[in-house]
Amino acid sequence: MLPSQAFINFSFFQPQSFLMTGIPGLEAAHGWISIPFSSMYTVALTGNCLILLAVKRTHSLHQPMYYFLSMLALSDVGLSLSTLPSTLAVLWFDYRFIDFHACLLQMFFLHFFSVVESSVLLAMSFDRFVAISNPLRYASVLTNNVIIRIGVAITTRATLSLLPLPFLLKRLNYCPGKILLSHSFCFHADVMKLACADITVNILYGLFVVLSTVGIDSLLIVMSYSLILHTVMGLASPRERVRTLNTCVSHIFAVLVFYIPVVGVSMIHRFGKHLPHIVHALVAYVYLVVPPVLNPIIYSVKSKPIRGAMFRVLSGKGQG
Repeated sequence: MLPSQAFINFSFFQPQSFLMTGIPGLEAAHGWISIPFSSMYTVALTGNCLILLAVKRTHSLHQPMYYFLSMLALSDVGLSLSTLPSTLAVLWFDYRFIDFHACLLQMFFLHFFSVVESSVLLAMSFDRFVAISNPLRYASVLTNNVIIRIGVAITTRATLSLLPLPFLLKRLNYCPGKILLSHSFCFHADVMKLACADITVNILYGLFVVLSTVGIDSLLIVMSYSLILHTVMGLASPRERVRTLNTCVSHIFAVLVFYIPVVGVSMIHRFGKHLPHIVHALVAYVYLVVPPVLNPIIYSVKSKPIRGAMFRVLSGKGQG
């Protein structure tokens, strides 16, 4: 009886916790490294919360373009908060353990807000396309009800796409001696590699999620800008062309800031297995930390209405 019980107990293993990694090779400098990370998280949270408050308090910003910007800011806040606790715990206190179920939860929200951000960038490209190609119908096409439906669709899509991931990981049998993660947060690709089981289903489903969300979104964004460029080239005045394209500059920068690190992370995971661990870590941090930092800066620099509204929020002045 005892041998069979022992077999049952040890035939399936899930660790109570995983061991996170900070910056490989620079563990002694984690205290100093935490300073720029803390600064970036502060800038990201402050800047994006300022955008949310500015849009909410300024009646002149109650327009589709700024509603979508609020969605982008909200996804950036969520993405920052998904990684902040574990990253700063590792860098500040050298606390490297994360509970198994907490890891799955963090992984879900981390990927959830990434997919949401990709979807919002696609919605913003649609907004720019309608505003440029058919400005007279802009307000009638992108009504408040339509924007709400787009927001619900974005959230539903991300939830349905990513909800299976924690359950696919939870069903796996893990190796008792393999609990070391490659980052200070939980990536799906990172966690599944610790399993002592066939992970083909996880690999295929992960690939499906990437292609059906970020992959399709990026193609549709490129298609939107092809149509926008075609419309702009049809304008008679060169000055009018420049003025029209200038309304897209902030969004183009936001797209590049998000998708270039996404491509970098994908390439590193597929083809960079022989690169030093520090390269993997830095590319992942750029992917998760930099976009939420840069997006508020991009929009506050390029958009005068947003910049003015943010200053009014900081100075405590009334609604605009």
